[in-house]
Amino acid sequence: MNEKKKIAFVINSLGRGGAEHVTVNLAGHFRRQGHAVLLVTSRKMPEEYEVTFPVRRRMLEEEIKGAPFGRLGKIPARILHLRRIWREEAPDVIVSFIGKMNLYTLLSAVGTGIPVIVSVRSDPAREYPSRLQKKLADLLFHRAAGVIFQTEDALLAFSPAVQKRGAVLPNALDESFVRPCYEGKRRDEIVMVGRLDANKNHALLFRAFAGMAKDYPHVRIVLYGSGLPGSDTEPMLRELARQLGIADQVQFMGRQSGIREKIEGARLFVLASAYEGMPNALLEAMASGLAVISTDCPCGGPRSVIRHMENGILIPVGDEAALAGALRLLLDDPALALRLGREAAKVSGQLSPERVYRLWQEEIESRVKNYVGGQS
Repeated sequence: MNEKKKIAFVINSLGRGGAEHVTVNLAGHFRRQGHAVLLVTSRKMPEEYEVTFPVRRRMLEEEIKGAPFGRLGKIPARILHLRRIWREEAPDVIVSFIGKMNLYTLLSAVGTGIPVIVSVRSDPAREYPSRLQKKLADLLFHRAAGVIFQTEDALLAFSPAVQKRGAVLPNALDESFVRPCYEGKRRDEIVMVGRLDANKNHALLFRAFAGMAKDYPHVRIVLYGSGLPGSDTEPMLRELARQLGIADQVQFMGRQSGIREKIEGARLFVLASAYEGMPNALLEAMASGLAVISTDCPCGGPRSVIRHMENGILIPVGDEAALAGALRLLLDDPALALRLGREAAKVSGQLSPERVYRLWQEEIESRVKNYVGGQS
């Protein structure tokens, strides 16, 4: 956009998740390009990604607090207040992320003439789980200026009319991961990175490793990440490790900064998720030069970057035997692990922030340019 614009980014929060990270980084990119940026979130989380650039922020739940609405009444309240924000802030374009927030944003912008670009960040079956939500998403996305997906599978989950407005754009790596592949000595560690929750399926790795742990007494499973406040996932995983007899070979590191330095010297990385969009943790592990094992989970994110046995290993979702076999293969053949890791590291050139945010900018510019009152 040669002409400077005001861009509103809308997401539920800036809490520590993949979509939230993309939102903050993308907003920062446009701010550095000289555009005005507005961040609209539902709420402020105790732990959020740091916003290091000048930005105006509005928090929806704070602004409608105290309004006499029940649970169902909050839906029209959010939509009406978003509409008020668009009237007061007058953005030139709105970029919305994830699930219901995409629907609220599109409904709130009806009749305003403001182009809205929405982004689906995970498996559409998870973002829009009910038949009503899926139908509403198909209907409203048809009115969007553009719809951005992370994978081809996610795009194809929608109607041809939505696909016409769709584009598949990758996630950008954090700058700290765009550097030469690690070539130093490796530790006997199998690492997982990400929030401790059921979807990440740490238990699958525990069970797969338990049957072989005695053959690899020096190997450790090292987990980076924590559960949501109040979550009992970590205590449950600790108890599972104890029951399986591998408690001494499992380390819980919690959420940490400087993950590149923490994981790059490990031997293997595992993603065991039941579903993902485009998992940042997987991309970062590949960029670090780690040999990776990932479930071939919906909606196709790992499959879009991993070429099986060329730059990583894909296994079926929930397949304990396949995971155990892949672990043994790579632990027993360091040369193969090294080769896969070196090939995996090539992803860093494809996913540099400069390249990816340029793709986003070009897509947004194109959609805004071709937008005419609800049709593009």
